Formats: sequence, C-alpha cells, structure tokens
Amino acid sequence: MAEIQIKLQALSDDYQKLQQEMQTIVASRQKLESQSQENAGVQKEFERIGDDETIYKMVGPVLLKQDKFEAENTVKGRLDFIANEITRLEDQIQETQTKIEKKRTEIIQLQTSAQAQQGA
Repeated sequence: MAEIQIKLQALSDDYQKLQQEMQTIVASRQKLESQSQENAGVQKEFERIGDDETIYKMVGPVLLKQDKFEAENTVKGRLDFIANEITRLEDQIQETQTKIEKKRTEIIQLQTSAQAQQGA
C-alpha cells in the first residue's frame, strides 16, 4: 500500500508541475496577444497618416526621426513574429493539456486500483 501512495504522490507532483507550466504558457500567450493588439493599433495609425507625415521612434529618452516605410516594416515584422509565437504557444498549450489529461487518467486509475485493493 505504501508503494501505491508513493506512486500517487509522484503522479500528483507531476500533475501540479504540468498545471504550473500551463499557467506560465497561458500568461505568455496573453502577453503576446496584448502586444499584438498594440502593434495592430500602431499599424492602423500608419494607414491614417500621410506619406509626408513625420514619424518618431523612441530610443531610450530620445525621439529619433524615422522613415514611414521603415517604421511600417518594423511593425509588420513584429506582428509576424508575434503571430508565429502565439501559434507556437498554442501548440504548447495543446501538448500540455494532453499531458495533463494523461496524468489525470493515471491518477484516477491508480486511486481506483488502490480502493479495489483495500476493498478486497
């Protein structure tokens, strides 16, 4: 019976680690989603301004003049990168959910067999 308790504790620890990992991944995804929305807003602002407007980029405490084409490409590159990262994290979330379900099933099976042994 002690062996089953040890296995159950190990499975439970693994399950908790997976849940913590899931929380971290979800938090990262939410942060990326926020950055995506922010950059999409900047991209919309670029569409509203004319080609002759001056764009400034903040570098530390200083504003530097920047070409509109360069600024648009930078924002587009960020959006592409963020979209790829979100996709990667969504895959990680699916994989972690699968691991969590597998661990939950193992725990339930071990608890069921332990109860069956106690009943016998």
